[in-house]
Amino acid sequence: MSIAKSMTTGNGPSVFFRWVLPVIGAAIALATLFWLYQGLDVGRFLSAVATANMGWLVMLAATILLEQLTRGWKWRQILFDLKPISSVRLFGAIMAGYGVAILVPLGVSPLVRSWLIARLEGLRMASVLMTSAIERFLDGIVFALLAAFVALVGRIPDVDGDVRTGLAVAGGLNLLLLSGLLYLLFIGRSPLGRENARVSRCVDWLAARGRGRLAGLRQAIRDGIVWPRDRNRQIGAVLASVAMKFIAATHFLWAGLAVGVVLAPLDYLFLMIFAGFALVLARFVRVPSGFVIGSGFALKLLGVPDEQALAMILFNHVLTIVLMVVVGLLFLWRSGIDIRQARQAEPVQEAVERGLRRLVR
Repeated sequence: MSIAKSMTTGNGPSVFFRWVLPVIGAAIALATLFWLYQGLDVGRFLSAVATANMGWLVMLAATILLEQLTRGWKWRQILFDLKPISSVRLFGAIMAGYGVAILVPLGVSPLVRSWLIARLEGLRMASVLMTSAIERFLDGIVFALLAAFVALVGRIPDVDGDVRTGLAVAGGLNLLLLSGLLYLLFIGRSPLGRENARVSRCVDWLAARGRGRLAGLRQAIRDGIVWPRDRNRQIGAVLASVAMKFIAATHFLWAGLAVGVVLAPLDYLFLMIFAGFALVLARFVRVPSGFVIGSGFALKLLGVPDEQALAMILFNHVLTIVLMVVVGLLFLWRSGIDIRQARQAEPVQEAVERGLRRLVR
């Protein structure tokens, strides 16, 4: 039986998108990194890693955790009117989502974190997932505004092609897209309460295809489209999203200090924005390590020597993965849930993916 035939039957498309494309993407990522660092002095790189200042690496690890703790607090503000949940529990679910997604090909980590919170708090997964989507849209809007800010006032390296214009255009497009999606989400909440509305019929059709797993999907989605009524929580959610971006921008500050590299303050924002756009683009084309590749290009543009640049990327990437997996699995263990149970979120994802493919057709 040919591979092409297997892609049209059973779980073929799922296997193709989860395994074949990532393998191709990994090959592209490795080729790009090889080209990017072809002049690397391995001895100097190993020396930079071996002599790195551990105090600054501890600061890096602390800010990686602080960023996600801030995300948990922000998510709490959005979830509050649905159900008040501890920021620490939300932080644990976020870390578990990232950790499980690293170890098991479950797809997007918000699905895992939403399933965990729904299971632990007695909520509908679709409701929690909608709050997670709102949190992500808010995060993307703030990111787009910061990208426009960096494009206007940042020190953009002079290279072939207009990087400043590219950042401004990418930020503007992201702002329009995410603002539009957030607007449509809240505009679509009211029609979900009417059975004869087109969106209601589509959601009900999707729920019927879920074979019981998606029963009551329409009401669950409607319940999850919430924004805090309290003005302080509204402001807090926005400020937390801004704080997250500035915390993320310091990651390369601490990694750079560990190997003796100091950049201008706005350079760290440029690094965070450039690497963030590279990560988003890589996810669209199914290429792994988009953040690593984007960071490498950005550090080259800023004139950081290859050896120190690669050490900075290595510290960021490895510490992030280790912390996500360790803290995430610790949260799962304390919650009485293991990875095999977390995989129960996968059938829901597959049902939604099948339904969305049918709706598009």
